[in-house]
Amino acid sequence: MVKKIPIGPFHPILEEPEFFELHVDGERVIGMDMTIGWSHRGIELLSEHKTWDQVPFLVERVCGICSCSHPYAYVKAVEDLCGVEPPLRAQFIRCIVAELERLHSHFLWTGLAGHFLGYNTVFMWTWRFREPILDVLEAVTGNRNHYAVMKPGGVRRDLPQEEIGNVLKLLDTLEKNNDMLTKAIVDDPVIHARTKGVGVFNKAQCRLYGALGPTARSAGYDVDIRRDHPIDAYDKVKFNVILCEHGDVFDKAVVRQLENFESIKIIRQCLKLIEDTKPGDISIEIKEVPPGEGIGAYEAPRGEVFHYVRSNGGNMPMRHKVRAPSFNNILTNELSVLGNTVADAGLITAAVDPCYSCTERVGIVDRRDGTRRVLTEADLVRLSHEKTELIRKRFAEGGGNR
Repeated sequence: MVKKIPIGPFHPILEEPEFFELHVDGERVIGMDMTIGWSHRGIELLSEHKTWDQVPFLVERVCGICSCSHPYAYVKAVEDLCGVEPPLRAQFIRCIVAELERLHSHFLWTGLAGHFLGYNTVFMWTWRFREPILDVLEAVTGNRNHYAVMKPGGVRRDLPQEEIGNVLKLLDTLEKNNDMLTKAIVDDPVIHARTKGVGVFNKAQCRLYGALGPTARSAGYDVDIRRDHPIDAYDKVKFNVILCEHGDVFDKAVVRQLENFESIKIIRQCLKLIEDTKPGDISIEIKEVPPGEGIGAYEAPRGEVFHYVRSNGGNMPMRHKVRAPSFNNILTNELSVLGNTVADAGLITAAVDPCYSCTERVGIVDRRDGTRRVLTEADLVRLSHEKTELIRKRFAEGGGNR
């Protein structure tokens, strides 16, 4: 007999609200339905009411873990529209901050994966290793998260010369810690038992669903925007694109761990090359944004993030479209959970490193006649008020029991 088991919208394994409904036969998952839209914040609409220079601060808050990736893609879209290129020193600073973010994001994922497995030793180790990365990010940008470093035309803050030694020292320590952690994961039979052959999503399915980042590369789907469409300093450094072949949870972990070594390699090269640039040469002035369109893409820790902007010649975007990698990757769960147990389903959904706030889109499709419409800001406010009143009414009818 087929039964339905809900995961979410609030659940210990979900860092943000999302709803997965598992269709199970005994303990085996035979189907899944997903409902998004629980964290819709109207970022694209808000962007249309901010100046071109204010938008980076807004899109940093699309995702706290990818708070460099979204403004990076946005400023590249504006620079594409304006036909400008930032100074070389700014390009190196952008890449250094972006790769430091990739390191802290991958360590965060590994720690949470250990926690979800009940392997809290991995969780404690990884988050201890991650903390110095945030300290260095604060020293370099002024902030542990939401770095406020990206701007159209360059960066807002130069890399202090006295911090270069601290960054190099961090990389030396981090490389040793990551090597130890990677060997522990690869050699541990308990981790093998819980992750190998679990949540498999193969290369052909990756192409079909447009999977991105480590989710795709774990199945041998060779895609990485840093190499395929390099921006700023990425065509001036050497690194490898890490690929596995099985597409299961284990390979998703291996890809992220090995990518950490590549990020360390990229940062070291950028720190070496930045010595030949002029201190303070970190930005060019963009006096006006002409009418037209621009696109920007960056390889965020979860995969390609894409921003599109349109200008009518004013001081604000006329249209701003955001496509985050989680929007593609979360959909892969409807196949990767099939045939697995209920106990593994939560781990599988977490293996794509989802950011649910990144994915939120709200629209209406009437199944009766196929008509479609997009909700406006006023619609969202009205629906929120109606839902709040409904909850208040049900609470009152229940006698106010908590």
